[in-house]
Amino acid sequence: MRNCILALLASLFFIAPAFADLRPADVDLSKYDYVDPKKEIPTPALEKALRYYDVYLSRIANKNYLTVIDFTQSSSNKRMYVVDMKTGVVTRYLTAHGKGSDPSHTGYAKKFSNVEGSNMSSIGMYVTGAEYSGKHGRSMRLIGLEKTNDQAMNRAIVVHGAWYVDPQYKPLGRSQGCPAVEQKYINTVVSQLKGGSVYYIWAGQP
Repeated sequence: MRNCILALLASLFFIAPAFADLRPADVDLSKYDYVDPKKEIPTPALEKALRYYDVYLSRIANKNYLTVIDFTQSSSNKRMYVVDMKTGVVTRYLTAHGKGSDPSHTGYAKKFSNVEGSNMSSIGMYVTGAEYSGKHGRSMRLIGLEKTNDQAMNRAIVVHGAWYVDPQYKPLGRSQGCPAVEQKYINTVVSQLKGGSVYYIWAGQP
């Protein structure tokens, strides 16, 4: 029954094709020169997310925002970048990584996994799913589009607010693999991103 429910949720928000179906294409990224005017987002990560956004634009349900998380940075940094695709303006947030990705609690995620029970973060391209209310309050599902993250829904890897994501903690506390954000921003993040926006977790991969 649980798998049937997850499949139904995926069908509602999995508007864009799997990332593995993306073939090399000549995408004119100059049309997005207005995006990230302060050049805050790592160029390789932003370009990859923009290419996916551009190629599948007609099939992306929520075109208003695009998110990039840079897990090469310390968790003490605001390494979650939410791009307003109408204006190009970037808003930065703190976000946690999984305790299995950083077992020594250095603040840096070094290992990643798609396996249930690993407590690690999963890298790759996602689209956002539905919002729901769970044990962490208001939350948002993530649907993985690559082999590195296609178990995200089965693993319950979601965006939620957390007390341990707070600038007073350096490094931040760690999650069970979820990219948790500050509790005070969860309503804004979910309201903007839910329902099929591009969400990319990057850790330096090509």
